[in-house]
Amino acid sequence: MNERLVEIAQQARLAPFGTKEAVYTAACQELGLTRATLLRKLKTVAYSAPRKQRADKGETSVSHTDAQKIAAYIQAHTRQNGKQIMTLEHGLEVLRSNREINIDGIDEETGEVSLLAISTVRRALKTYGLDVETLNAPAPAVQMASKHPNHLWQIDASICVLYYLPKSGLQVMEESVFEKNKPENFKKAELDRVWRFLVVDHCSGSIYVEYVFGGENTANLISIFLNAIHQRDGKPFYGVPLCLYMDAASANKSSTFRNLCRSLQIDLAHHLPGNSRATGSVEKAQDIVERQFESCLKSIHITSIEQLNEVARRWMAKFNAYAIHSRHQMTRYGAWLKIKDAQLRIAPAIELCRELARSAPIERTVSNYLTIDFKGAEYDVSHIPEIHVNKKVLVCVNPYRANAVQIVQVGEDGHDKFFVVESAKKGEFGYYETANVYGEGYARHAETTAEKQSKQLDQLITGETKEADVQKALRSKKLPFDGRIDAFKPMDDFIAPTFMPRRGTALNVPDLAMPEIKPLSLIETKMRLRPILGYALTAEQNTMLKEAYPNGVMEDQLIQVVEMLENKAKAPRLVAVG
Repeated sequence: MNERLVEIAQQARLAPFGTKEAVYTAACQELGLTRATLLRKLKTVAYSAPRKQRADKGETSVSHTDAQKIAAYIQAHTRQNGKQIMTLEHGLEVLRSNREINIDGIDEETGEVSLLAISTVRRALKTYGLDVETLNAPAPAVQMASKHPNHLWQIDASICVLYYLPKSGLQVMEESVFEKNKPENFKKAELDRVWRFLVVDHCSGSIYVEYVFGGENTANLISIFLNAIHQRDGKPFYGVPLCLYMDAASANKSSTFRNLCRSLQIDLAHHLPGNSRATGSVEKAQDIVERQFESCLKSIHITSIEQLNEVARRWMAKFNAYAIHSRHQMTRYGAWLKIKDAQLRIAPAIELCRELARSAPIERTVSNYLTIDFKGAEYDVSHIPEIHVNKKVLVCVNPYRANAVQIVQVGEDGHDKFFVVESAKKGEFGYYETANVYGEGYARHAETTAEKQSKQLDQLITGETKEADVQKALRSKKLPFDGRIDAFKPMDDFIAPTFMPRRGTALNVPDLAMPEIKPLSLIETKMRLRPILGYALTAEQNTMLKEAYPNGVMEDQLIQVVEMLENKAKAPRLVAVG
């Protein structure tokens, strides 16, 4: 079949113009294949020229300055937890309205503005390395090495998945009962909850685990630490470490524990809050214990904390003796037993201490240490330009050099560029040879492109050039871009449309009934007039009042009545003469 397909492909390639379809039709009838199936099979045996690359590939109409402004404005409206609350569409609208960027085309004849597509702007940001994913890539980590077993220990406490019930023994905390919306259930079992303390030797990875009640307090910490430094049943992993690295919990920084470490000549250090990666060995050990040991506790009945610790000691002895550590490829106890006599410091008695990977290119992701994994080996890519953590790179086998691979990238000319990458050399215990030794050096990688871009954006946001001034401005909550960009200007520029009025129907509301006002009686009228006139009405005035207002006087007519009575009283009297 393959030989015949090659012949058909050659016939089609050499066929005169307009006769290639006849070759395909005859081949379909001969082989009993449909046209689509025939063409698909021909692609597997025939050469096809690659598609010609666009002449403008990699070019963009967005300048680097405008791209920085766009990325900086979006970064200025990103929360500290990394959540992006300003969309690219909204950011472009604000910057366009404020005339901060000039990325749109204008027809010189008609004056029509052609807005650049959002996808084009997003692609330009990706090209310049100013997209959110690149800028938010974590800073590369520098591996910390310890010289030998017992050089550095790490200790950490965590709440166990168990809590203690006196009547029924240790029980697994069911998620449906002990969930975040039911804090009262945690309150009930607060004093009976089980805490897990782990001690890990940083070099060998040996694990010591012990369970207690009462939480992460100084008494529990000291008790467990003393149990860890003394030999147990002839098992390895004991002695006084040179250094102790822990988080900044109150018990770990207590004066009592610091005094114990000072007496035993231990260098005690605490990492900054929120930097749990610094004690990654013990954090990983917590995960190992929870998954490999505590996951089995539901199948047995534990009645006391002593029984739980006894089961934990049995698991611990087997795990440390048989489980292979991925870093040094030895068992944990096997690696610890490489300790020398001068490195094993025997602790005093407890009583005294209580007093005192040729294949097609494969995509790989750059790790925190600026390395990649390829066919079971690690390779250092820190020297490659434009490299950063979490970047996707294409890796293939180097056919010319052993212990090396090639990174394939597309150059500016559209051709492939190859970078030779050597294997990341490691020492006896699995640390990189370039790793900093704990206590001797803290050198970090050179700034990646993403870190440099982020610093430039901070300078653009704050208007400062010195790093100290930039950080000061960021801490002082200074308005981005000196407050000159009005985020609400698009609203001011918005022209509301004119809406056609609508004809309505008048609401027929009945007239409200007015309350009936009764007139004042004659007696009530005289009583109201007396304080106004200052005297009682005469008989003549009474007659006048009765004749003028036979049906009574309204409240608002009292003034008229007064005027009538006073005018009548002042009228001249006629006197008969002779």
